[in-house]
Amino acid sequence: MRECVLFYFLALCSAKPFILPPKYMAMTDLILNDMEDDNDDDDEKDDDDNNSLFPFKRNTPIRPTPPPFDIFPTCPFGCQCYLRVVQCSDLGLTAIPNKIPYDTRLLDLQNNKIKEVKEKDLQGLSSLYALFLNNNKVHKVHPKAFQSMKKLRRLYFSHNQLTEIPSNLPTSLAELRIHDNKVKKVQKGAFKGMESLHVLEMSANPLENDGIEPGAFDGLTVYHVRIAEAKLTSIPKGLPSSIYELHLDHNKISAVELEDLLRYQELKRLGLGHNKIKEVENGSLSNIPNIREIHLENNKLKKVPPGLQDLKYLQVIFLHSNNIAKVEVNDFCSTTPKLKKSLYSGISLFGNPVKYWEVQPATFRCTLGRNSIHLGNFRK
Repeated sequence: MRECVLFYFLALCSAKPFILPPKYMAMTDLILNDMEDDNDDDDEKDDDDNNSLFPFKRNTPIRPTPPPFDIFPTCPFGCQCYLRVVQCSDLGLTAIPNKIPYDTRLLDLQNNKIKEVKEKDLQGLSSLYALFLNNNKVHKVHPKAFQSMKKLRRLYFSHNQLTEIPSNLPTSLAELRIHDNKVKKVQKGAFKGMESLHVLEMSANPLENDGIEPGAFDGLTVYHVRIAEAKLTSIPKGLPSSIYELHLDHNKISAVELEDLLRYQELKRLGLGHNKIKEVENGSLSNIPNIREIHLENNKLKKVPPGLQDLKYLQVIFLHSNNIAKVEVNDFCSTTPKLKKSLYSGISLFGNPVKYWEVQPATFRCTLGRNSIHLGNFRK
């Protein structure tokens, strides 16, 4: 019996102390221990060879002071933040949230109930590249709301309640969308200094021709302009001359006059569908010699617009759902074969009272093939 007790006593004296495994240690202690281990290793090296993540000088305390930045940055309550993207959509927000990370590049606030953009809502977000405020109830924007925005390129205000273009918008904008608001007036200088603005979307606003003040677009180099579903009765004459695409569909335009397109000689695509156009004045299309695509569907034209045969780059012309009763042999193709640089890939004439069996085959001699022509039957 004495031998068993002696053996047990010797085994107990030689046992090592019990240590908790790493998974039971606090995360903070693990980080501090790693930093301490790095610091101990650095004591054996020169200061120039210090490659630790958080280097400290020799003889530092066992628990050094934390680094001068936030390892876990804040994120607005309910939002999702990841890689400088803050996503706060569909949360029922009534105001722009606080504590947005200062280095945010994309801020998504669409599908909420935000009514106003206040002066300090976006303060400090100097790195912001895109701001989405679609589908809110914004009716007021403070004149200094975008004061710190130097890199903002995309601003979406579609589906809100704005009655005018917000003042003092960032001059760095490349894309501005104010679709489906209550804008009735575009004041002079509304886009002052926006030399980089390339896309302007203002459709579905109760905007009339008189609502566009002279000089409203001075200094702009816009390539894409869309003012569809408005109350325009004619093609605006004061838009930027640099336009490549102009979409004026679903308006009340009744005619295309000689001077309407004189300013837009760089135009590549023209959308005039779903209007009340009865006539395209002879010579008006010659002002857009680089045009590639024209939409004149769903109007009240009685004949093919004159001048199409002189447009050597025109490839697509939509004339369906009009009142065209006759198509001449030279309405689309020039009598000089070498004049046409690009063949037609699409000519639509369906929905017109034209007797397609009377159209001569030579009428479409400058098309890519029979699949490029859409005639169809006319039914009342």
